[in-house]
Parts: sequence; C-alpha cells; structure tokens
Amino acid sequence: MKIVFMGTPEYADEILKEILNEESLDVVGVFTQPDRPVGRKQIMTPPPVKTTAEKFEIPVFQPEKLREIADEVRNLNPDFLVVGAYGQILSREILDIAPAINLHTSILPLYRGASPIQQALLNGDLETGVTAMLMNEELDEGDILKISKIDIDKTWLLEDLYQNLTKLAGKLAVETVKDFQNLRPHRQKTEDATYCKKIKKSDGEVSFKSATEIHRKWRAFTPWPSIYLENGLKLLDIGISENGNFREGEILEVSENEIRVGCLDGSITIREVQPKSKKRMGIISYLNGKRLKQGDILW
Repeated sequence: MKIVFMGTPEYADEILKEILNEESLDVVGVFTQPDRPVGRKQIMTPPPVKTTAEKFEIPVFQPEKLREIADEVRNLNPDFLVVGAYGQILSREILDIAPAINLHTSILPLYRGASPIQQALLNGDLETGVTAMLMNEELDEGDILKISKIDIDKTWLLEDLYQNLTKLAGKLAVETVKDFQNLRPHRQKTEDATYCKKIKKSDGEVSFKSATEIHRKWRAFTPWPSIYLENGLKLLDIGISENGNFREGEILEVSENEIRVGCLDGSITIREVQPKSKKRMGIISYLNGKRLKQGDILW
C-alpha cells in the first residue's frame, strides 16, 4: 500500500518511522512544514520528519500553503494519506484523493484542538489515548476509526506522557492502515466534544490559591512555558503536599533541601526555582538570598 505522510514535529517523525518499519507499507512522499529558524542564532532547521524522509530517500515537499499541493499529492497516487501533527487542515480537494487518517492525541471527541496532551494533565485525567480518525474539513471532527488508550501515571510530566502517546500513535497508524477495510467508522458525538487552545506563555502564571491546580500546571507546562509567580519566579521542581487551608504563599516549613508553602486550598513543596533573568537554584539558596524564613510569604 502506498502512503503519503504529512507531519512535522517529533511526534509525527516517530509515526513515520513506525510506518517505514512495516514492509507492506510504502511511503511514496512526505509533506512537512518549511524549515524554520531555531534558537538565538536563528539557524534554519529542517523538521524531524524531513530529516527522516531524506535518510530513506523519500521525496519531501514543504509548501507554505496546502492549497498548492493537490496536484503533487495526486501524482503520487497514494492509497492513504496519514497525518500526524501536520499543522494545517486539508482541503476537500486533497481529502478526495485518498482516505486521510489523522492520529490525534486524545480520546475524541474530548480535547479537539491544539493542546490535548496538556489538557489531559491539567484536568487530572487518569487515562487518555490516541484516536485514528478519517479527516474532514473541520478541526478534529472526522469519523472515528480506532482508539488506543493508556493510563496516565501520576508521576508523569508532559514529556513522559508525550513520549508514551507517540509510541502508541505509531503502532495505531500501522494497525489502522493495514486493517482499514475491516474498520467501521463512526461519528463523534458532538454534544460530548470539548476543545483546547494553543498554549501561551501567560498560561504558566500561578498563584498560591489551589495546590492541585499548581501541581497540574507544573506537570502540563514543564518544560514550556513552565509555571511562575507574578514576580517571574519559576517553580521548577515541586510536589503536592497535605490538604488544609493556609495563608496564601506562607512558608510553612523549611527543611534541608525543600520548603512547604501554603495555599488557600492545600500546600505544595518546592525544591528548585529560577528567579527572573537568573540561573536555576535550590530553593534554600533562594530563601537565603531573599532573607526569607518560615512564616514569611514566598515572593
């Protein structure tokens, strides 16, 4: 079976590699985003998918706009389009060429949109998954082909969940394509749909109101945008502590390498921080520099 693959980041790259490992599937072309400047030196960097495709001598296309590619896709004569985090919605002209299978990192119709992995952590979900769906011209609204689920370990941060879902997506992509004729697509229940937006840096700001909310944001927003206080102090390594109601931001306990800070609902432990425009440091060093002690308000 001939596959045209569309995707850009590491998530898509791992799906592509899983497909390339399957002898019965032939990737005849890869579409990905253009090279972008990366880092302080703004070095032009290819997407991970492009690097893998070139290694396997697969033709690579990097259009700025998808409406320009219908003829290129058609000329490749694919049996399937497989899409993973490509970054654009396909037009009807492209969707009519071959069945387009998208791998979305949630149990649809939950968390349609740009940040489903973060949203599962923000909501404290115990499980999530990857949905293989037939794409249409709307955002994550296509008919569901197959779902693979995974339990969320309570110790996982964003990167841990991301890596586990990436592995799941690669296997699901291969299973879905190979078993496509036996699958029965079913419509999503629109009334059950929820949506998640693109994460912004400002989403990382926290205050000492809810320990649970702070801890969930820390899991979802590490390493980016990280969580930070109004004064710019990043909380890099934290844990959730005992229940109770405390004065907002009060330093309740100081030990050898961590402190416990009160919230209006619950408390958290803090081990590492990073003041604005400075390097990361242990919380005790920060307290000493600020001359803060038990009973003071962390700022």
